[in-house]
Amino acid sequence: MTRHETRECAFYILFEMQFQEDTPEVLFQIAEESAILPISDAVKEMVNGVVMHQAELDEIISAYSTKRVLNRIPKINLSILRLALYEIRYDAQMPMNAAISEAISLAKAYGYQEDISFVNGVLGNYARDHVKEIGTGSHA
Repeated sequence: MTRHETRECAFYILFEMQFQEDTPEVLFQIAEESAILPISDAVKEMVNGVVMHQAELDEIISAYSTKRVLNRIPKINLSILRLALYEIRYDAQMPMNAAISEAISLAKAYGYQEDISFVNGVLGNYARDHVKEIGTGSHA
């Protein structure tokens, strides 16, 4: 499974979690049993990482979303932003620019034109404020 496929599967689970009261483990099991999604250890790690840091990620999204409060952000965008910020902050193998590019790719695939601009704006503003971390190769 490629990194892109792993991210996309994690996105599906994170998006579904916003509509279900189920734990990630239950959703992993449902996806595996129904053969809807391939659930690898990397997918589980990504999803569980986002869930573990969700409060912090939501604070960042709130701080950089100047036009929408958190509960007014479409669930697709929220899932994409949480995943991208998790990768930026906690995945040493993922460069910030690559995480932003992948998030924009997900927004193009699953959102509307204004979603692409919104995701790009939030992550771009975050990146500008953390340019020192980008320049030194460390994560925010």
